[in-house]
Amino acid sequence: MAVNAGCVYLVSTNFINNFELKRNAIFPMIKLHKACYFLLLSLLCCRKPYNPPAIASPRSYLVVEGVINSGSDSTFIKLSQTVSLSSTVTVNPVLHAVLTVESDQNAIYPLTETSNGYYASAGLNLDNTRQYRLRIQTNGEQYLSDFVPVVNSPAIDTVSYNIQSNGVQLNASTHDPKNNTHYYRWSYNETWIFHSDYDSQFMSNGDTVVARPANDQIYQCWASDTSSTIVLGSSAALSKDIINNKQITLVASTSEKLGVKYSILVNQYALTGDAYNFWVNLKKNTEQLGSIFDAQPSEINSNIHDITNPSVPVIGFVSVGAVANKRIFITEQQLPRWTPVNPYPDSLCDFRTFLFHAPILGTLAFYNQENVYFNYLKNNGAGELYIPVDALSRPGGPVTGHTGALPICVDCTLRGTNIQPGFWR
Repeated sequence: MAVNAGCVYLVSTNFINNFELKRNAIFPMIKLHKACYFLLLSLLCCRKPYNPPAIASPRSYLVVEGVINSGSDSTFIKLSQTVSLSSTVTVNPVLHAVLTVESDQNAIYPLTETSNGYYASAGLNLDNTRQYRLRIQTNGEQYLSDFVPVVNSPAIDTVSYNIQSNGVQLNASTHDPKNNTHYYRWSYNETWIFHSDYDSQFMSNGDTVVARPANDQIYQCWASDTSSTIVLGSSAALSKDIINNKQITLVASTSEKLGVKYSILVNQYALTGDAYNFWVNLKKNTEQLGSIFDAQPSEINSNIHDITNPSVPVIGFVSVGAVANKRIFITEQQLPRWTPVNPYPDSLCDFRTFLFHAPILGTLAFYNQENVYFNYLKNNGAGELYIPVDALSRPGGPVTGHTGALPICVDCTLRGTNIQPGFWR
């Protein structure tokens, strides 16, 4: 019997034996295990989707992300609600909640709502000898985490990179000279420079096309991203508390991130044993369930509880401690001559349109084309259909028009920001 995604197939022993005889007659040098035939049969048969009851559950659960920073850096906590796998909504932030950090001596530190489900506090500078918990009040329900000790991360020794055939591997190394930490987690923030397909030297002020000022360039921008996987490390089985060259991420050689200049800020968190086990289980349940050889789903033991409805689970684990971080930069000159994937579709950006603001002898341009495509105050509300790129003129003659291209091909601020980050160098 072979089982495949809800389908059960019965295969007779005689069929297998006859198939084996024929196979040996044709390929006498190849010995395959009979299990291969079951795999082959399962691949050829139909697959029926299975929708477990959890997908259809009408209940959503609170998700708590973040670390209570015990030092001088700010604390950020993100609150959201789970969504159904079939839902078109992917982000479901919890708004207007009340969050406070509490000590085991009844000291209270409020957090302020910032935006889109994020709550923050300036540096708390907590007493490392005390324990702390997080209290959350939202939608008539109250949540409370367990008291946990302060576990400060040791410094990151180095953030390094190795050039691989398929990209750049980013690594972190650390050690605890007191031999007390043993359990670690890392996250990261990436920032990189990218360019638009065309360098626009002109712009429309709505009425006419003028030279683009230097402080309004839209050719070079910065984009950012955050880690989307759980990166963990442990030295518990070692005689010394040392983590050497732990892989944090791999940036593909075809990525636009490596096209000009790339930077990564690695954040390192020290964990208790319970917190480490929580993140291990969460990683297994969210990242390692793609094949029959991966671990089976298991219960995730959070340290946050719904006080109003104790039977309702909460997803998250509150930790307290100072976070260590380190940043590095990588330029294209430090890398092989890789060719990144072009983010601009050829069907839209492989040409520029020639537009004129004055009639041109021998052409049909007897109207001001720039008013139609560039000058949005004169085109009856059609908007800026194209962005001017270069000037057009006959040799020695006046400017008679401009080339233009679609905004997605010219304006880098549609995918990033043209304001240089404060940390950039």
